[in-house]
Amino acid sequence: MVAAPPRGTGRKPSQGRRRIEIAYIQDPARRMVTFSKRKKGLLKKASELSLLSGARVAAVVFSQAGRPFAFGSPSVDHVLRLCAGEDEEDGLSAGFGFHGDAIGAGYEREAVEETARRKEAAAARVDEEEARMSAVGKKVLRAAAGRFWWEADVEALGAEELGEFARALRRLRDNVRRRADKLPPAPAASQPTTPPPPMQ
Repeated sequence: MVAAPPRGTGRKPSQGRRRIEIAYIQDPARRMVTFSKRKKGLLKKASELSLLSGARVAAVVFSQAGRPFAFGSPSVDHVLRLCAGEDEEDGLSAGFGFHGDAIGAGYEREAVEETARRKEAAAARVDEEEARMSAVGKKVLRAAAGRFWWEADVEALGAEELGEFARALRRLRDNVRRRADKLPPAPAASQPTTPPPPMQ
């Protein structure tokens, strides 16, 4: 017997990793989703390879529409110049041997590591802001006490919640105005007609 997932998680049980047939995907929607996920994974692996081993990596992917997506460490242009034999850092003809000087390689590695640190810090700030906004939203809903969120008791809100509440009300107002502007004009109200007198 398989145990049911805990209630309230909102997630469906996963089917786990499955082996899929590697063949062209006919359905355009599935093909686009697959491209997006696999492209992201490929570029992430290229970044990890560069960060972990200090290798100079370039990966370029073109979508079916011809839109390019690329990752390069330190840059795609730099790696391509190395492949063409143009090592700008030390004037050597590097070719595919990638003969770089140790100082340049160390600088590149530090730059990649610094970029990874900044990315992690930005992700942490995003998580903190999401948690803060979630807490503000819960407090507003508690202040609404079963009514619509915009009917919340403003006396129950603190300064931080009031600022967010005011911004949310302005967004709601603007959305209502945009929606109202798109509606066709209401027909002009006609004058009420008096019914004919009853027949005798």
